[in-house]
Amino acid sequence: MDLSTIIGITLGLFAVFGGAALEGLHMSALIQPTAAIIVLGGTAAATIVSFPLPILLTAVKDLKKVFMPPKEDPEGVIKNIINYAAKARRNGLISLEQEAQTVKDSFTKKGISLVVDGIDPQKLRETMEIELGSFESHGKHSAEVFEAAGGFAPTIGIIGAVLGLIHVMSNLSDPSKLGGGIAVAFVATIYGLMTANIFCIPFGTKLKIRLKEELLQKEMVIEGLIAIQNGENPHFIEQKLRAYLHESAEKKGK
Repeated sequence: MDLSTIIGITLGLFAVFGGAALEGLHMSALIQPTAAIIVLGGTAAATIVSFPLPILLTAVKDLKKVFMPPKEDPEGVIKNIINYAAKARRNGLISLEQEAQTVKDSFTKKGISLVVDGIDPQKLRETMEIELGSFESHGKHSAEVFEAAGGFAPTIGIIGAVLGLIHVMSNLSDPSKLGGGIAVAFVATIYGLMTANIFCIPFGTKLKIRLKEELLQKEMVIEGLIAIQNGENPHFIEQKLRAYLHESAEKKGK
């Protein structure tokens, strides 16, 4: 479980509802099913119209990455590559054929299969980079879905506010109905802003970060497999792959 996601969402909701409570606002005033239906339903509708169904389904599937980071990590990738290198050095590249049958990651599995088949290193790099580009493209689509939803939500919230005001204006002769209409009007705006800035946009940002992490690991796999194919020393391969981690840390520090 990704603690930063849980802490961030909890803190955001606490800040809004806690601040409202400190101002003396009763919590029931912020619980408006009508406003929620308008904002959430309208945002979902606009997002669905904007993207093809396969991309939407992939985005929903990728949502778990916001809360659950991928199990594989750079250190695990390095460890696996070094094990492959040591095995290939002892028994030859053909010995990696068994590894290709047991590895779970499809990207790594394809790369090992190409190495076993004896493909030219340059062709191996080109093939795997095409695969990498496709993976990156699909990953960006998922982030774009949530970013688009974050752009729609505040506008839909304004629509909800206008609808609430229309309700108020049409019932000026009945003071008993004015409170409900005004509540829906303002709460819809709050829901729209919260949906965008506590959920959708941060989700899109987190997915972009996850994508960068996964791309880094796949680049390490490509470099490691090519080094194995070239017969490089496992210790040298490890140092080469760790340079990726240092480079990534430097980029994060800037």
